[in-house]
Amino acid sequence: MKELFYKFLSLRWFALIRKEFNQIKRNKRLVIMLIIPPTMNIILFGFALNPTVTNLQLGVVDENQSVESRELISALTESQSFQVAKYYLSDNELNDDLTAGNLDAGLIIPNDFAKKRLRGETAEVQLIVDAVNSNTATIVGGYASRIINNLNQQILRANPPKVSLQTFAVEQIPRKLPNITPHVALLYNPGLKNSWFIVSGLIGALLVIQGSIVAAASMVKEKEVGTIEQLLMTPAEAIEIITAKIAPIFFLLTMDIFLALFVAKIAFGVPFLGLFVIFLLGGCLCVLSGIGIGTLIATLAKSQQQAQLISFFVMPPLVLLSGVTTPIEAMPKWLQPVTNVNPIRHFGIISRSIMLKGTDFSILYPNFLALATFCIIVVSISMWRFRKQLQ
Repeated sequence: MKELFYKFLSLRWFALIRKEFNQIKRNKRLVIMLIIPPTMNIILFGFALNPTVTNLQLGVVDENQSVESRELISALTESQSFQVAKYYLSDNELNDDLTAGNLDAGLIIPNDFAKKRLRGETAEVQLIVDAVNSNTATIVGGYASRIINNLNQQILRANPPKVSLQTFAVEQIPRKLPNITPHVALLYNPGLKNSWFIVSGLIGALLVIQGSIVAAASMVKEKEVGTIEQLLMTPAEAIEIITAKIAPIFFLLTMDIFLALFVAKIAFGVPFLGLFVIFLLGGCLCVLSGIGIGTLIATLAKSQQQAQLISFFVMPPLVLLSGVTTPIEAMPKWLQPVTNVNPIRHFGIISRSIMLKGTDFSILYPNFLALATFCIIVVSISMWRFRKQLQ
């Protein structure tokens, strides 16, 4: 009897498995979602998660304007680790662009650089690194040190010690060898705490992800339960129904901004040097962007399972292509412009600049404008689609 019972269970289990496969075959949308999103995400992860940092934006103040100073700049750029973004006339102009986030590092060559190098004295240069991204700052310092050490070896091979020949003896005349010593100054994150960079960037990612998940789940649930039809029986218009659904979600997610800052301060000691009002404005735009994405997902999904699958297709690329965990400079050049339409990227710049640099609105307004544009477009499209479904 037991053997027959187990055989019966095994046959039933096998039948259920066949039924699941047949159901998946009939659901073409599910098959597409199971194939395309994982493939796309694997491709994006393979391109974007590149630990090698190249083409770092370098600003140069060359007070010496000599062959020797140009040789140093050429050594830094030939390795493709650095790319000269701009030459500056003063240190203040260089610091302004570093503060604005337009540069990854700055090189200052003093006016006596060539003279000291030719005399065989220690020729000092200053390398200023934007250490908001502690990982990139560490890599920049290592790259610069290795490049300058190689340059010193080249100078040594080109200028070997002189040899004096006398009657039957060889006498080596000691000579001072040229040496270049860089002094690295770390701005905004002198302790190179990687948590400051990660936490300040993840706030935007969490706001967008939370906003999209909550908005999609709540609106899809309304579809499944059937309360949408009940709401249509009321005198309220479609636009009133939509805004009434968005308002509570927006309020609750705005509270997450305060919670995220509290955790960042208490758990990681992340400083907050800028104006909170500006930060809150950017956070609200980020939340609205997430709600807009979630509402748009809800208009495309007929069930919560479909909404989750669509979210899996949308969210990982948004986080991956935001520069939250990996520098955008490490991505292929053809992929970098795509990140300009990512709201998480723009809020990450806003968050890090305000919290770690104390940057004001006059510098960050392009990022606010891009974030507001994305928010308006996505929310408008999602509300239009949702309203169309209600009619």
